[in-house]
Amino acid sequence: MEAQVVSAAADIGGDFSLWSLFLRADPVVKSVMGILVIASIWSWAVIIDKSLTFGRLKSKSNKFEDQFWSGKPLDELYRKVRDRQDHPMARVFAAAMEEWSQAKSAGRSDALAISTRDRIDKILNVSVSRELERTESSLGILATVGSAAPFVGLLGTVWGIMNAFQAIALTKDTNLAVVAPGIAEALFATALGLLAAIPAVVGYNRYSSALNSFSVRLQGFADEFSAILSRQLDERAR
Repeated sequence: MEAQVVSAAADIGGDFSLWSLFLRADPVVKSVMGILVIASIWSWAVIIDKSLTFGRLKSKSNKFEDQFWSGKPLDELYRKVRDRQDHPMARVFAAAMEEWSQAKSAGRSDALAISTRDRIDKILNVSVSRELERTESSLGILATVGSAAPFVGLLGTVWGIMNAFQAIALTKDTNLAVVAPGIAEALFATALGLLAAIPAVVGYNRYSSALNSFSVRLQGFADEFSAILSRQLDERAR
């Protein structure tokens, strides 16, 4: 074993490239590095997906609200978006309009108006919750990577330092050539942990804020739409 450590130290030369560090690393450290690289790629995929998703949501919501507040009849807008419910606001609108359409053919009375208003409010609340849950999907991945990656990197760091001390014990030599491989592995694992965690934390904070803003916007639309339908129900009940 001692001869292997000395031979490994002698073979180091001046090659401390990232690929060489990976190839020379202990199997445990290699596993840690592989996990961190996969986690980093996964988090970047989520970041890109969420960036595109929230961009589309903002654009389509702006367009839909322009149509909604244009003064055109709600039934006409409903016919237009019924078969193209491609964003949360349109789906919330369509769910409430479906109940509203059924209520219009049920007759006119105060009791019917009250029960219909309650059903529409429940449908709006459920639809908003469902859409927000769908939009929130995958954010948990960023939170997990952001919180766990530094500790996974720390595992590789500790293991690399243990290898460095083991090399010192076997060779009874504190020469840099002996301890450098383990220290280099340890620092590389730490760097990969931070490389995976930092973008994930930034992405999670950014898109959590975007989700909160969209949640306020969607809930505000649902409340305004509920008020409009409530007024129309009161008018029909008279």
